[in-house]
Amino acid sequence: MGNLTIGKLARQANVGVETLRYYERRGLIEPQRRTDSGYRLYDDDAGRRLQFIRRAQTLGFSLDEIAELLSLSNQPTASAADVKRLARAKINDIEARIRDLDRMKTALSALEDQCPGHAGTTAECPILAALNHNATVLADGGAD
Repeated sequence: MGNLTIGKLARQANVGVETLRYYERRGLIEPQRRTDSGYRLYDDDAGRRLQFIRRAQTLGFSLDEIAELLSLSNQPTASAADVKRLARAKINDIEARIRDLDRMKTALSALEDQCPGHAGTTAECPILAALNHNATVLADGGAD
């Protein structure tokens, strides 16, 4: 079709025009053609690519990873093992982040338990003290 302007495509995909320009600079999408006056015109494939990008982002893939997935998607004879490898790497990354979040939660919970909250001044606050002085509480995921 090739008659979607950047503004129309952005509205359809619920993204900003600058986001589309950024994706274009990254090589994730490209206009089918430009008008004589330089306006970008996109076809339906650009809309499908944007949906792919947005879905992949919701699964936590970075734009570099998405570029690799798009490349594999455009090669019907490419190995599915490459896609699975990317998915496994993302799962491992998510699991590591979950472990990090659990450590942060444990450390912050320990600090919160030490804080009277209703009494005392900020000078006596164990949470602020840990942030200012006691990096080991934060680093090891628990209180001293």
